[in-house]
Amino acid sequence: MLRERVRSRINLHEELSDERLTNIIESVVFEWARDKPLTAADKHQAVRRLFHAFRGLDLLQPLMDDPTVTEIMVNGHENIFIERNGRIVRHPGAFESRERLEELIQTIVGSVNRAVNETNPIVDARLADGSRVHVVLPPVSIRGPTVTIRKFPERPMTMDDLVARGSLTEEAADWLSRLVRAKYNVFICGGTGTGKTTFLNALAHCIPPDERIVTIEDSAELQISGIPNLVSLETRNANPEGKGEIPIRALVKASLRMRPDRIIVGEVRGGEALDMLQALNTGHDGSLYNTKWH
Repeated sequence: MLRERVRSRINLHEELSDERLTNIIESVVFEWARDKPLTAADKHQAVRRLFHAFRGLDLLQPLMDDPTVTEIMVNGHENIFIERNGRIVRHPGAFESRERLEELIQTIVGSVNRAVNETNPIVDARLADGSRVHVVLPPVSIRGPTVTIRKFPERPMTMDDLVARGSLTEEAADWLSRLVRAKYNVFICGGTGTGKTTFLNALAHCIPPDERIVTIEDSAELQISGIPNLVSLETRNANPEGKGEIPIRALVKASLRMRPDRIIVGEVRGGEALDMLQALNTGHDGSLYNTKWH
């Protein structure tokens, strides 16, 4: 396997630059391709794939780099689907084995100090660029490891963007903006993938910049800019021993002791709803809440 050949030439005690790693990979690929009818494009693709295997997300890295791809869905090592421009299509690529996909999963969750295994087969994580990752392993996922990555744009949408795309009328956008500035409490409801978080981000840009905001989420997705006094809280799953969990409800309670002007909850769906209502009754007007249809 080419990856093993590259690994055998890497000095584990050497701090390897991207340039040095690329040189090693090119050397391995060119040696391997000597007696094979490969084009220059084929060799270049092999070099990039190997580089992404060591410094990126392997087969998924080009999809992560593609700004038109908003969701990546891996259903076992042979089935990959992507969402592009609102449409889900099958991606022609596949991982060479289930073991390689599992290795990549461990790399992803390990980078954020999470653990996923047969005992704890479901985990949420976040990549360095803010993308949200959800992993489900067998035996819960019957057909093999499942990975779902939701990407987020570098620049979050504003109310003007939603108007330009035809999602809102100018009158509705103006009215909603005035409601946020006037500190009305706003609940955003809808099904999965309907744009609740996108809409919440847009509304948050209407908040005056001199207020103190506390955001609470399962996995940090909100992209709020222009608010200097911003506290972002994220839940924590229990460790393999079943300890250390910090749910949304605990964070809602903690946020009340942080002197917030507004509280923004990424998703309300359980016991935290009671704490949220109590927060509203204690004068935390102008808060924003995201909830799915039930």
